Amino acid sequence: MGQTLKCISPIDGSVYAERETLPPEAAAERVTAARAAQAAWAARPLQERVDLVMAGVAAVGAMNDDIVPELAHMMGRPVRYGGEFGGFNERASHMAQIAAEALADIQVGEDATFKRYIKHVPHGVVLVVAPWNYPYMTAINTVA
Repeated sequence: MGQTLKCISPIDGSVYAERETLPPEAAAERVTAARAAQAAWAARPLQERVDLVMAGVAAVGAMNDDIVPELAHMMGRPVRYGGEFGGFNERASHMAQIAAEALADIQVGEDATFKRYIKHVPHGVVLVVAPWNYPYMTAINTVA
């Protein structure tokens, strides 16, 4: 059994949420499963990956009415300032728009015998430790 993490609200010092952490063995199993799934993800065409990420962004946007009060309570930020979906969507959309150009091969030299270039390839599984103040926007920077 893992530890229990508690989210203490800055509004009144109450425990807003509690979550059990994964024991190390379970976390290792999840990483192994993610690594196995990553090869299939990397094999997908870029546009398909972009479309899937943007579908995920839209799904988060559909939950914005639930996310805003939750973030407000956890962070002490008034609900009237809204959630971070606008920035999250803007950042993800920008990354989607520039993906093909940004990830294209970069030619660094060519002569009669061979062509030299830098090829962008997916790195693999990443862990995002998102800060408390803008967890979705920070995460999309790594995910997208």
